[in-house]
Amino acid sequence: MACAGPRPEPGAEPGRSRVSRYVHDTAGDATVVVTGTGSVVGWTRSAQDLLGYRADEVVGRSAGFLLDMPDDPVRVSKIAERCRAGVGWRGVADVRRRDGGRIELDLRVSAAFHLDGRECFLVTGRERRPERIVGQSVLDAFLAGSPIGMAVLNTDLRYVWMNETLERFSGVPHEHRVGRTLGDVLPGLEAESIETLMRGVLDTGVPVIDYEYLGWTWADPHREHAYSTSYLPLTDGDGQVTGLCYMVLDVTDRWNAQQRLALVNDASASIGSTLDVLRTAQELADFAVPRFADLVLVDLLEPVVSPDDPGTWPPGVGLSAPELTRTATTDAAQPSAAPRAGMRRAGMRSVREGCPEALSRVGEPVDFLPPPHDLRFLVEGEPVLIPVLDPDDHAWLADQPARTASIRAHGLHSLICVPMRARDTVLGLTTFIRSTNPASFEPDDVLPAREMVARAAVCVDNARRYTQEHHSALTLQRSLLPHTLRGGTALDVASSYLPADAKDGVGGDWFDVIPLSGARVALVVGDVVGHGIGAAATMGRLRTAVHTLADMDLPPDELLAHLDDLVLRLSDEEAEGDGRGGTPVLGASCLYAVYDPVTQWCTMARAGHPPPVVVAPDGRVSFPELPAGPPLGLGTMPFETARITLPEGSLIGLYTDGLIEGRDRDADLGMSRLGGALAQRGLSLDALCATVVEQLVPVPQPDDVALLLARTHELSPDHVASWEIPTDPAAVAGARAEAARQLSAWDLEELAMTTELIVSELVTNAVRYATGPIRLRLLRQSVLTCEVSDTSSTSPRLRHARTTDEGGRGLFLVAQLTRRWGTRYTPDGKIIWTEQELPATPP
Repeated sequence: MACAGPRPEPGAEPGRSRVSRYVHDTAGDATVVVTGTGSVVGWTRSAQDLLGYRADEVVGRSAGFLLDMPDDPVRVSKIAERCRAGVGWRGVADVRRRDGGRIELDLRVSAAFHLDGRECFLVTGRERRPERIVGQSVLDAFLAGSPIGMAVLNTDLRYVWMNETLERFSGVPHEHRVGRTLGDVLPGLEAESIETLMRGVLDTGVPVIDYEYLGWTWADPHREHAYSTSYLPLTDGDGQVTGLCYMVLDVTDRWNAQQRLALVNDASASIGSTLDVLRTAQELADFAVPRFADLVLVDLLEPVVSPDDPGTWPPGVGLSAPELTRTATTDAAQPSAAPRAGMRRAGMRSVREGCPEALSRVGEPVDFLPPPHDLRFLVEGEPVLIPVLDPDDHAWLADQPARTASIRAHGLHSLICVPMRARDTVLGLTTFIRSTNPASFEPDDVLPAREMVARAAVCVDNARRYTQEHHSALTLQRSLLPHTLRGGTALDVASSYLPADAKDGVGGDWFDVIPLSGARVALVVGDVVGHGIGAAATMGRLRTAVHTLADMDLPPDELLAHLDDLVLRLSDEEAEGDGRGGTPVLGASCLYAVYDPVTQWCTMARAGHPPPVVVAPDGRVSFPELPAGPPLGLGTMPFETARITLPEGSLIGLYTDGLIEGRDRDADLGMSRLGGALAQRGLSLDALCATVVEQLVPVPQPDDVALLLARTHELSPDHVASWEIPTDPAAVAGARAEAARQLSAWDLEELAMTTELIVSELVTNAVRYATGPIRLRLLRQSVLTCEVSDTSSTSPRLRHARTTDEGGRGLFLVAQLTRRWGTRYTPDGKIIWTEQELPATPP
């Protein structure tokens, strides 16, 4: 039976598609390359699978044996001419299989191209199977209407054929491509790297699948596209590579989606690295330029920029969205009274040096709101997208000549405005603008812009809330610390306190100088575990307790024992309560020292605190070895005291561990550095204190730092008078006389009468109710102190005598005549003391 040659579909013109009752099985397509003389020069595995012939059985032979040569050479000639003219042909042919059977194929012959100097045609075919379907040829759609661009290149990587889709991708017509390389026609692509990749395919015969790259094309020169390409070698019957075929798919939408997702993910890691409002706003601007926008402006409401000084915006309104909504609604009803948005520039970044496009600098007020220019936009509005920012097309820019001039001068052409809100709190507005990037913002860009701003808004709100708490804690802590330090005539004192950096917050460090009876002075320094308002509140409670216990004139070890009991009790109360509104005490350390300028003794005890540092008058530095008591709140070990002598001019320093535990966290090394810094000569006490802190405190500062310095003075013997008093009522008169003579010697005759009355009452009580020996002592310093000591442990009690009582009014009179009075206990008994103000010295 004669085999008919290739024929067009019935009723169809060559090269055109028509409605057909056949459909192709896409699994059976075959592709071969045929020369102008009819010889097969390229045979694919799909052709072998479809027809059964191996490449070595076909390549080099005439394709006629497959078709038995058609009976109509004129028609064949017309087909060839049509393909040489660049039109191509499509039709149907009966083809012989290797097993002797025959198969009807839909054929498509490409326009002619040259491969290795020979005229060639790309012939593709698929088996036709009767099906009840109406549609366009799958083969025609594959080659002509497919979204995949296809091309054939020779071994010199010059184009010999391409389909229409590739022309649309590149914008370069067929006639300008054929005979040229990729670098010749599309210099904007990664021509050199792609051609290197294709040479590798020609050299190895190994295809490359799904290679992706970015580039600009003549078809869309203002937008970067992403392409996925595959490079396949063409081989002859001997397996030699004779050319290359590649396919291109535009994956720009997929790539843009991936980039937007990566943008949002990266924003989470780059924005909010600190608890600082302005720094967080600047991080948003820095992150988005230039990868998303060419200019980013972050404007925050006034109370957000200054959370420690909230002010009001609008008048009488805070930051909450419901309140702001009510105000905006009221303002809308009275447009003439509507306030502008009270915001300040918190961050900005531009691809241009110095942000010349911006009308306001960081820290300056701004009032820009995009259309509809309503405060409700900040509360409940959606992001505003202006793809084309043309001042001539936007009436709202007519009354803003400065902004209009900047838009035109710098080519600002596209804009997205996103309100910043977090946790029902209105924070401000972020504006993204493009200028040097010619691509306008698209609707798909609004989502990543919203996500970036949402991430930054949460971080800004966290920073705002933290700053408010930090400021409150710092204010509380400083209100609890002493505002003035009074060392009297016994000590010159100086102090320095630095709160921890913002990262860790305010801590519970404190220090104090407490005047005691008998010209003595107490020095105390402590450190509460933890940071924040809770630690500051606990510090205030402990400082108050120390003052109360110090007024009882307790020795250092007893004072710390009572303080330890207090911490335990507070901890138990917190554990037994529901935990709401409480201040948990996690532990604390303390050092308490009492200096007596008369004896020059300093008695100390510590509870888990570093020892003091002492600089002797000759410059020698030492750290006295005090018994190491446990931290407060453990209640496991007793506290012990130690006593050292501090000659005139000695320097003693009390400090918290934040001063000695630097970056290396080595306390011993820190103490050595502290001693060296305190040994400096020629500085006043205040200057020395500031210098030491500046030299030793690490940056960043991980913990609170407190330093208390005191330089000792001796109360000289001519300011002290002391007498032994016999346990005889008759000795009271002699005691009054001795006191009067001493006051006369000190030129304090104005105090003689009240002092005689005080001495008479105190000595009389000692003689009447105590046992000897009895001692009277007068001290002249910043006040006049009168002390009467005895061996009794019974303390006198102040009471109101009845009119019929013969006694009981002595201590009441003493209390009325003195500034203060009290009792302190000694190992041998007790001391009753009083203090009187010295008369003013005439100018």
